[in-house]
Amino acid sequence: MKKLLLGWLAMSLIGCAAYAGEAKVTWQEPDKYTDIREGTELRDNFRAKLFQDFESIFADLAQQLPDGYLFEVTVTDLDLAGQVNGMHDARWQDIRVVKDIYWPRMSLTYTLKSPTRETLVTGQEDIKDMDFLSSTPSLGTTRFGYEERMLRQWFKKQQRDGKFPVKAP
Repeated sequence: MKKLLLGWLAMSLIGCAAYAGEAKVTWQEPDKYTDIREGTELRDNFRAKLFQDFESIFADLAQQLPDGYLFEVTVTDLDLAGQVNGMHDARWQDIRVVKDIYWPRMSLTYTLKSPTRETLVTGQEDIKDMDFLSSTPSLGTTRFGYEERMLRQWFKKQQRDGKFPVKAP
């Protein structure tokens, strides 16, 4: 019974994946990014989680595309909301201070491909949210709520403007 249930679950997940857009993210020279400093965590652990979280955001955005579409993104720069500076917490670790002058920014290039892998749209964007503290951060699944909201707003605008297709309900 357990094997049958696991097999059914695996087939369900495979089936779901086939009926949505897909994202592929490339991180171009992250050592040169404006600000992905780790603050209170170990650098390698922080970066691994950061990349994983943003890949999850892009994958979720791709789910809003019609079946079979491929959304390829190359991140060329990232500046997280806030700034890590010389202030320390009780354990003498740097902390990230979030103020309105340290807004989130991301530079990226993208390609949107059809299910037959024909290139439909390409572009380069410098996305920023200078008004990020005036609204609630995204309550998504990542800890980068300001950046996630910024990307979700940008993606919705692309769909509203007709650059990216909208998945049929």
